[in-house]
Amino acid sequence: MVELMSLPQLKLIYGPVYSWRIGMSLGIDPLNTTHKYCNFGCAYCQLWQAVAVQSDRAVFVSEEEVLDEVRSLPLNVKLDHFTFSGNGEPTLAANLGKMISSLKEAFPAVKVAVITNSTTIGRSDVQQDLLKADLVLFKIEAATQETFEKINRPAKGILLKDIVAGIKAFKALYKGKLALQVMLTDINKAEVQDIARIARDIAPDEVQLNTPLRPSPVKPLGEAEMARLKGYFTTEGLNVLSVYEQEKKEYTPFDASATKKRHGQYN
Repeated sequence: MVELMSLPQLKLIYGPVYSWRIGMSLGIDPLNTTHKYCNFGCAYCQLWQAVAVQSDRAVFVSEEEVLDEVRSLPLNVKLDHFTFSGNGEPTLAANLGKMISSLKEAFPAVKVAVITNSTTIGRSDVQQDLLKADLVLFKIEAATQETFEKINRPAKGILLKDIVAGIKAFKALYKGKLALQVMLTDINKAEVQDIARIARDIAPDEVQLNTPLRPSPVKPLGEAEMARLKGYFTTEGLNVLSVYEQEKKEYTPFDASATKKRHGQYN
């Protein structure tokens, strides 16, 4: 457990939280916008619903601001990762690569993860940024454009086939750990076999199957259903983790309100 101290309200940092996917993680929000800045408005989003926007990259906060806030924290807990996620799609921060480099230089013992919705991963500038991370978690949650639009509600012009092609192009360059996240609900469960085949073609290091267990507009699938759907991925020879099977650990974030804003209900 983290011993809480008197701290100013955090602007860019949330957590630490224990993630069954990442371990003990301190979240970094590289956007920090008043409204969620994302090119998805996912049906299951555990934060507020986003209005999908175009995939324009911009500098929202500086790498110096991120470093200053991390250094202000009493890091008396062993962190597995600094994780870029939070208030939207982190790869829309044009200085993401500089932030990653700055953190790795200042805290060499802590790995860096990026959770992305994969929409920009085919871009060469985004790829160069993500190559600096130790772990990249991308997601594919549909096998057809129709279901993609139902579950992820992308901005106009974003095509599932382009996302898959971009992920394959990135994987050919990347030397770190690449993990596929799949959020399973009643919306996309009929396409799981085809999603598993897409995953087989990409060949990630790990597949992480989730369902909305934290408060969400969409109901979660049950444990037995998740176990059944996992079988489609194991049949394809993939290394698969599923949320119901993972250990849960207690943790106390530095700033509860900042964590709920970017991570959803955490306890």
